[in-house]
Amino acid sequence: MRGILLAGAFSAILAFLLSPLLIKVLTRRGIGQVIRTDGPTTHQVKSGTPTMGGVAIIFAATMGYLASHIIIGVPVTTSAILVLGLVAGIGLIGFLDDWLKISRRNSKGLSAKLKLLGQAMIAIAFAIAGRNFPDERGLSPISDQLSTVRDTAITLAPILVILLALVMILGTSNAVNLTDGLDGLASGAAILSFLAFILIGVWEFGQSCGIEPSPKCYEVRDPLDLAVLAAAFAGALAGFLWWNTAPAQIYMGDTGSLAVGAALAGLALTLRVELLLIALGGLFVIITLSVIIQTGYYKLSGGKRVFKMAPLHHHFELSGWSEVTVVVRFWIIAGLCMALGLGLFYADWVVG
Repeated sequence: MRGILLAGAFSAILAFLLSPLLIKVLTRRGIGQVIRTDGPTTHQVKSGTPTMGGVAIIFAATMGYLASHIIIGVPVTTSAILVLGLVAGIGLIGFLDDWLKISRRNSKGLSAKLKLLGQAMIAIAFAIAGRNFPDERGLSPISDQLSTVRDTAITLAPILVILLALVMILGTSNAVNLTDGLDGLASGAAILSFLAFILIGVWEFGQSCGIEPSPKCYEVRDPLDLAVLAAAFAGALAGFLWWNTAPAQIYMGDTGSLAVGAALAGLALTLRVELLLIALGGLFVIITLSVIIQTGYYKLSGGKRVFKMAPLHHHFELSGWSEVTVVVRFWIIAGLCMALGLGLFYADWVVG
């Protein structure tokens, strides 16, 4: 528990201190956000706001995680290192995308195919590595069992495990990217999801089969250390949110949004709660569905739209809601989704 508190606190302080320094450096170099011309007109004033703040999030979370282990004197675990590797790799793809947008002075960075290809290669490498490195109990970071709120009796073929990880990582990283359209929206919602993973990791550790064998115990490798990592990301996002809330002084950019989404998917895979991520990240799912619905209906209806604009938060902006109102109300939705996910997780343990 001390490691969780240390990781969260250290990451929050580091992100809080590092973000304004990054703002100064990015402003001096003219590295600012390029705003879409087809978006809400109120967003045009945001053009030039420093972006690529995801660098601060990734760095603070990593340093917070490592610092907690150095202070307490316990070794890092394979599961957490694999998730950090996934975050760094996906974050690098986002960094390249951000850099191309800035250098070209338009909102187009990497092509969709190249971005997805890069994400896919890293996701596949993570999934393959995650099925290896068994501990003394024979548990690898990623299980071959399909998991809902815990591993089920359904065993997946290795190729299906890799495909599931690929879909989860691509889907979640791009879902957070779509959500990152209003000041503080994605940051605040992601904090709630990471807090849920802290609780899940602590509970799985306390009810681990290696500590207290029972019919309801959890066969998960490194759950407590994954809770420490989740705390590090929650803390880093909290420190960053101080500067990212409206009016934002810095944006996380694709560097941050893709990396944060990858971290959520990586934790869901390693904590054996794969399908529960749908509830825990419910806001990201809703916003992604709004884009799918809008695009599909537009093509099928010959140019008609369901929403005034997608993603969904822009629809409410164009309907007259202020940006702050949209963000706060969407945070409430994210909180309700997190509560639903935790409720399902706990209900499974109670029922057994």
